[in-house]
Amino acid sequence: MAKREKMANVDVAWLRMEHPTNLMMITGVMVLEKPLELARLKATIQERVLDRFPRFSQRVVDVGFPLKSYHWETDPNFDIDSHIHRIALPAPADHHALQDFVSSMMSVPLDFNKPPWHFYLIEDYEGGSALFSRLHHCIADGIALMQVLLSMTDNEPDIEVPEPEEIDEDTGPLDALAESARAAIKSTQRVGDTIFGMGRELMADPSKHVGAATRLGLSGSASLAKLTLLPPDTKSVIKGKLGVQKRAVWSQPIPLQDVKAVGKVTGGTVNDVLLTAMAGAFGRYLRQHDSPAANIRAFVPVNLRPFDKPLEMGNKFGLIILSLPVGIEDSLDRLAELKKRMDRIKGTPEAVVAYGMIAALGMMSKEVEDFGLTFFGTKGSVVMTNVPGPRKQIYMAGAPVKSLMFWVPQSGRMGVGVSIFSYNDTVTLGVATDVGLVDDPEQLIEAFHTEFDSMLELVDLLDIDMGDGPVMASTSATAAANGSAEREAQPASTLQVDDLQQIKGIGPRIEELLNANGIYTYGQLAATDAATIEDILRTAEVRLPARTATWLEQAALYAGSAD
Repeated sequence: MAKREKMANVDVAWLRMEHPTNLMMITGVMVLEKPLELARLKATIQERVLDRFPRFSQRVVDVGFPLKSYHWETDPNFDIDSHIHRIALPAPADHHALQDFVSSMMSVPLDFNKPPWHFYLIEDYEGGSALFSRLHHCIADGIALMQVLLSMTDNEPDIEVPEPEEIDEDTGPLDALAESARAAIKSTQRVGDTIFGMGRELMADPSKHVGAATRLGLSGSASLAKLTLLPPDTKSVIKGKLGVQKRAVWSQPIPLQDVKAVGKVTGGTVNDVLLTAMAGAFGRYLRQHDSPAANIRAFVPVNLRPFDKPLEMGNKFGLIILSLPVGIEDSLDRLAELKKRMDRIKGTPEAVVAYGMIAALGMMSKEVEDFGLTFFGTKGSVVMTNVPGPRKQIYMAGAPVKSLMFWVPQSGRMGVGVSIFSYNDTVTLGVATDVGLVDDPEQLIEAFHTEFDSMLELVDLLDIDMGDGPVMASTSATAAANGSAEREAQPASTLQVDDLQQIKGIGPRIEELLNANGIYTYGQLAATDAATIEDILRTAEVRLPARTATWLEQAALYAGSAD
C-alpha cells in the first residue's frame, strides 16, 4: 500500500474550501527574457522540487467512512509529464493574450486523482517564454509556495547545483504584523492548543466564548470578539454572489525607488504607500459605479512561519481584517488614517486567533465549515496579499526572469483579490476578480496608477531625489548639468534649455530622459507626439504615466507664452 500521511487540520480546511465558483489555487506567472527548454525545465523541477519536497509527488485521498479523514498518499502512478505542459498562446501572443489564458485557467479545477499542481511552459512569448503555475492551497500557503518556486531559480545564468533563493523576510511590507503575531505566540502559553479548543467550543456552544477567550488572555479575547462580532461589510458592487468565470490582470512593474520616494514625502512605509494607493483605487471604482462607501474591509494574510527553521509544506499563516478608508479622497489624509488603523492592529494576536479558527474549521464537518466560511466571508470584501521577492535579478534554467506575478484564492467566498509582489527593485500589482462582480479589473489597475501618480506628484513638486540618497532640492540648472552626454556636447551658447519640470507630472528623472532624446524646450516637447514620449519612457522601463497627452498641452501653452 502507498505511504500515507494524515493531513493537518488547517490544510484540510483549505482543501474543503474548494468550490466551483471559488477554486483554492495559488496561480503565478514568471516571464522570461529567453526561450526556456522543456527538458531543462523538467530536470529543474525534478531536482529542485520533487527531490526536495515529497509533498509534490503525493495526492489527496479520503480514507474515512462514514466520517472523512484526509491523507497525503504517494501517487503510485506519478508521472512528471502529467504535470508539465507546453503550449503556445493565440496570435498576437501578447500581454493581453497571456492575461486571457491565466484568466481562463483560474476557472479550471485541478485533478485530485493526481498531486494537485501543474506547470505550463508558454513558448514564443514576447521573444522569450513564460512559465504559468497552478498549485493548490492545501499543499502550502503562498509564502511557502513562493519559496518553492524561487528555489527553482539561480542568482546567475549558468549554475549547475545552486542554493535555493530565499525570500528576504525582513523586507516584507507586512513584516511588522508578522513580528507582532510571532510575539503573541511567544507570550501566550500553549496558544495553539488553546485556540484549537476555543474553536471547537465556539462551534458547539457560542456561549462558551467568554471562558475560552479568558484562557487566551484579554488581547486574544478582543481579537476573537472582533472576528466573531464584527457586522457584515458594507454592501457594494464588488461584493455579492460568485460565478465560475474569473479575470486576472496585472500592472507593469513600478520602480520601488518611486514608492520609497513617496514614502519620504509622506512619512509612510512602502506598505503604507501601496495600500493607500490601492484603497484610493477602490474608492474611485466604487464612486464610478454609483456604489460609494466610506470603508471596505480587506482580509490580509500574515506569515507565522519562524525565520530560522527549514521550509516545510503546509499552511502557517493567519489573517487580519483591515478596514480600508476608501471614502477619503485626499491621498495624504487617507494614508494618515490607514497608518493609524494598521498601528492599532500591530501587537495584537488577531492573526494567531484567525489561524486557530481556520484549523478548528478543518476539524468540523464540511457543512459546519461552509457555514463558518460564509459567516466570516460576510465581514470582508477583498483579499489583499503582499509577498516580497528577490531584490536582484534571478534566472530560471539559465533564462533571465523579467517579471513575476501571482494570485491567491479569495477565501470566504469573496470575489476580489489583490496581490502585490516585489522583485528586482520593482513592484507589480495583480488583481483577480469574479467577472459577475468586476468584469473589467483593468479599471482597478488604472485607478491604482492614477492614485499613485497623484502621490508621486508630491515628489515632483518637492523635487525629491528618486534614488536612495537623502531628500534634496534640485533646479533645472542642476538637471541640465547632470543630463545627457548629447546635451553636454553642444556649445552652451547655442543650447536653449527650458525647465520642463514646470510641467505638472514631469520630475527630474523624466526630464533627464527627455533631454537624453533631444527634447530640451517646451516647443520641442509640444511638437512630439504622445506615442513617441511613451516609447522613450517604455524603453527606459519607466511606468507609463496616465497623463502623457496633457504634457503636450501644457508645453504648448508654455511655448506660446514664451513667444
